[in-house]
Amino acid sequence: MENKKLKICFAASSGGHLEELMVLRPLMERYDSFIVTEQTKHEAAGSKDRIYYLMQVNRLEKACILRLIANSFLSLKILLTKRPDIIITTGVLAIIPLCLLCKALGKKLIFIESYANVYSPTKTGRFLYWFADQFYVQWPELMAYYPKATYLGGIY
Repeated sequence: MENKKLKICFAASSGGHLEELMVLRPLMERYDSFIVTEQTKHEAAGSKDRIYYLMQVNRLEKACILRLIANSFLSLKILLTKRPDIIITTGVLAIIPLCLLCKALGKKLIFIESYANVYSPTKTGRFLYWFADQFYVQWPELMAYYPKATYLGGIY
């Protein structure tokens, strides 16, 4: 991959996870990149041709499983169209199909555990820890849960 410019997908659910991911904007501008997030009534900031949307998922709603299935098809379409080399994500539920499909297609997955969780892991982090090629925590306390993770401090 050293002779080719990397294509990176930055993926996060809406709200704080997306805001946290957007701190990596300098990295986004350095590489051929695009963003995947949840569709909400608010548009994500950025170039419209570089943002792709998944359905918003709430694990407490009855339609959760159906939305995850729909997101699997949307994610596959995005991955086959855009063909990223790497996915960098801060989570959460809506992007799990994207991350799993990324791994199934032989791509790299980088997960950054949420800055908001100081003493306990997120459910998405606990699940994707086993699939991630690189896993970062932003608090040293989380190393107890993720012994193979890398702690470099907060991205904020």
